[in-house]
Amino acid sequence: MIIILIAFMIIGFIVSNKLKNKFNKYSQISLRSGLSGREIAEMMLRDNGIYDVQVLSVPGHLTDHYNPANKTVNLSPEVYQGRSAAAAAVAAHECGHAVQHATAYSFLEFRSAMVPIQNLSAKILNFMMLGLMFLGFGAQMMNVESILLIVVIAQFVITLFSVVTLPVEFDASKRALAWIDQRGIVTNQEHTMAKDALNWAAMTYVVAAISAITQLLYWVMILTGGSRD
Repeated sequence: MIIILIAFMIIGFIVSNKLKNKFNKYSQISLRSGLSGREIAEMMLRDNGIYDVQVLSVPGHLTDHYNPANKTVNLSPEVYQGRSAAAAAVAAHECGHAVQHATAYSFLEFRSAMVPIQNLSAKILNFMMLGLMFLGFGAQMMNVESILLIVVIAQFVITLFSVVTLPVEFDASKRALAWIDQRGIVTNQEHTMAKDALNWAAMTYVVAAISAITQLLYWVMILTGGSRD
């Protein structure tokens, strides 16, 4: 199991590094339209009839996200101020989430409802893992099988959250690419770069989901009497 986790950590690092390299590369190429990420985001929101979502600049690198709780599209400085294919792709992608929210996209609603449960499951999983590491302490409170069952349930919630995240992210990118094309925000060459950047961003979620599924299967195998090596 440790070898598998290390393998996924390495793969995750490679994908994340590739994404950063792609973003940095495409950030150097200016959009022919000359629009900034903020302008693109505000335009996409208006085109979709969304007027109650703010576009904000937040510190950090690749910290871009949509917050459904306070209805804000949060863009990192290089995206907010950027006038590149990378900035256009990310800004439109985050607005894709805002469009999902406005149209009650089922997977986004399910994912949002899962957030507090997922956070609680992560805390429980960490606590139970400590119980398994220090079995003497954990055994005083409950038997090993009970601990393993709780671990499986917590890991299942985390895995489900990771899997549900996939259609949310892929759909946001699909909406983004369709809109920047239809609106004439990018040229054909710029569209190719934007699509490539978003594909690598999506790969980070794919790796996370596969890793979560692998961990779930491992704990299920342990619980049902498989090898504990």
